Amino acid sequence: MSIKLDLKIFLFLFLFLLTSQIEMYIILMIFAIIHELGHLIAGLILKFKPEEIKLSPVGLQISIKVEPEEYNTKVKKANPINIKRAILALAGPLTNLLISSILILVGKFNLNLQSNYIYQIMIYSNFLIAMFNLIPIYPMDGGRFLNELLKIFVGNKKAYKITYITSKTILIILTAISSIAILYIHNIAIVIILAYLWYLEIIEIRRYNRRKNIERLVKTIEAEKVKV
Repeated sequence: MSIKLDLKIFLFLFLFLLTSQIEMYIILMIFAIIHELGHLIAGLILKFKPEEIKLSPVGLQISIKVEPEEYNTKVKKANPINIKRAILALAGPLTNLLISSILILVGKFNLNLQSNYIYQIMIYSNFLIAMFNLIPIYPMDGGRFLNELLKIFVGNKKAYKITYITSKTILIILTAISSIAILYIHNIAIVIILAYLWYLEIIEIRRYNRRKNIERLVKTIEAEKVKV
């Protein structure tokens, strides 16, 4: 298992420092790391093997190793791997929602805690991370869950196409809404998050186009074989 550091994290730290939001970013990072640990624990329970751990601007990113034999068995219409990956995708957001729920419950027994700024930020941060990751944009958790769910019902090829179109559409809508919000809120954090989402989306667009090109090449080769 390898451990890597994404150097863009220092850029994010600098930008949040400039906007006097470094405290918020550090709290978000702490709970984003806990979020990924939720994925890791779920992965170990589901008998996945962690392959790579990467510290990125939005927390830890854990790559899971999948054994080839897991693709060769069927449960009704789906591979067990699709079901396990769908559960794995939800594990992180559910971890953050659980933390928020526990904090709210603790606050009900301690009224003085409710007015504490850090306490409020902790609840807000966990809820924000959970909702943010549940947005169906690939490769966010929501996008991964959607992709695995679609694979069960429509197969890999259609699942990737629907996920790709859904991700791009939602990101365009979010960009439009956020652009209006920025005019009123004047918060550079929104710009940073959007830029990072588009960065991830561009990477996925390139992967999707490569996949389409390979499919076209395979069809062309098969067509040539038929002619011969």
